[in-house]
Amino acid sequence: MDNESARLTQLTKSAVWAAKIGPETLAQVLGKLPKFNDEKLIVGLNNADDAAVYKLNEKQYIIQTMDFFTPIVDDPYDFRQIAASNALSDVYAMGGESLLALNIVCFPKKLNLKYLEEIFC
Repeated sequence: MDNESARLTQLTKSAVWAAKIGPETLAQVLGKLPKFNDEKLIVGLNNADDAAVYKLNEKQYIIQTMDFFTPIVDDPYDFRQIAASNALSDVYAMGGESLLALNIVCFPKKLNLKYLEEIFC
């Protein structure tokens, strides 16, 4: 499949939140994880939030989040902007500032890698 004929939205069966399992289903699995008891963990699994908050010292906290976002648009640049904004909003909602970011990607082998370059770069 080349870049001219590829449509990101046709490569997924469900889009964005519809592609994710519900909070009740997720809670069934996460509830079986061992409890992490640390007084420095301010927001963790018990809070059912989109990000975790860990106290480093009296003035600094680290906010950690990860998200998986399926395409809702076909243009790689627009998709990149939407996905980044979605991920950053979790940090901003906690009152944080973004200092670094990680990417997670699932990409079909049949699609030209130039498309992935356009999404990331």
